[in-house]
Amino acid sequence: MRWIRAAGRGLLVAAVVLTGYVSSGTHADGAPPGGAGGGGRGPMTLATAGDLTGYLGPLLEGWNRARPAEKVTLVELPDSADETRAQMTTELRPGGGRFDILNIDVAWTSEFAAAGWISPLESSRFPLDSFLPPVVDTATYEGQLYAVPYVTNAGMLYYRKDILDREGERPPRTWPELERQARTIAPRHGIGGYAGQFLPYEGLTVNATEAVYSAGGTILGDDGRVTVDSAAARSGIGFLARGVRDGWIPKEALTYKEEESRQAFQDGRLLFLRNWPYAYAGASGKDSKVAGKFGAVPLPGPGGAGTSVLGGSNLAVSSSARHPESANDLIAYLTSGPVQRRVLTEGALPPVRAEVYQDPELVRDHPYLPTLRQSVLAAAPRPKSPRYEQVSLAVQAVMHDAMAQHQEPGAAVRRLAGELAAISRRS
Repeated sequence: MRWIRAAGRGLLVAAVVLTGYVSSGTHADGAPPGGAGGGGRGPMTLATAGDLTGYLGPLLEGWNRARPAEKVTLVELPDSADETRAQMTTELRPGGGRFDILNIDVAWTSEFAAAGWISPLESSRFPLDSFLPPVVDTATYEGQLYAVPYVTNAGMLYYRKDILDREGERPPRTWPELERQARTIAPRHGIGGYAGQFLPYEGLTVNATEAVYSAGGTILGDDGRVTVDSAAARSGIGFLARGVRDGWIPKEALTYKEEESRQAFQDGRLLFLRNWPYAYAGASGKDSKVAGKFGAVPLPGPGGAGTSVLGGSNLAVSSSARHPESANDLIAYLTSGPVQRRVLTEGALPPVRAEVYQDPELVRDHPYLPTLRQSVLAAAPRPKSPRYEQVSLAVQAVMHDAMAQHQEPGAAVRRLAGELAAISRRS
């Protein structure tokens, strides 16, 4: 699931499971859970997934040199988000104590908190006021802080600047403008109009949720109530379904995840692409056919700016952590200003600290930062539910049927509302 691994890679870092572990409650250093070392301080394990940049090791080495008595050991899970979540939950369900700190996708916070797998945190211990405001909401459940944002993400609209300039057009600010340009300009240049991540997986949940949010709707209320059966949801889902029906969304886009869609844009086969910030570097690379020919703007909506879904990852303390004081300090370290700067410069990941987005040197080296900041400030979390995985699967299935023209948008929304209500009753 590239939306987490590369776009939202947010500390979801590393590639193999340390051999020889079983769900026995034993930590990486061989000690049992329960406070060996006293005072809540001592060695820790950090469980995470898929580091494709290799930047995290040096960050943790700096911590370990400064605090040898509180050494952190990285437990590296597979880089697939689905596999990472499965291994984490398998370990946590029986009260396993192998992990002290968990790096979790922002969509998992509610599930892990409701299950009692992660501990509530004291907000005063962390620099939350210095974060971009929307990211903090991804770390809360029922009004309580259960994690601390580490990296964030928001969708952006990539566009072929050279083509729009040639046509005397500006990048679209609304859905009607996007639809008109994708339908009329793209065919004149022999390319597809618009694509996102439309294969049935988490990326489709993100794209569908963004469409509903941008139209002014919601999927679940803050209290978990099903709210998707609305004119706004029909408008959002209908917008994407109409794109496939009318041809300005290529049918092959129904097979795209992050990487397939990025490659299509980078190869010059699309006029517009919704993707995460990570795609900017690839489209600017020496092998890209659109290097120097594209730009990025916030996602459009029906009558103005749209709403992105927040991506990224949060750091949480396991309920069975042996040394919670050390764990809290490590999270504060990883979200400090200097480390957050390195997260961007060495890890190419969008940080949560607001000041990073206004640093002239960083903006020069990462030109998309102002657009990303604007997108994050207008973004919203995915639906919060202790059964988020089931919610996401329902959204994917219904949205794919609507885009594949198997069900008209109104019927799709009613079906989704029914399925979400059934999921809610099982909570």
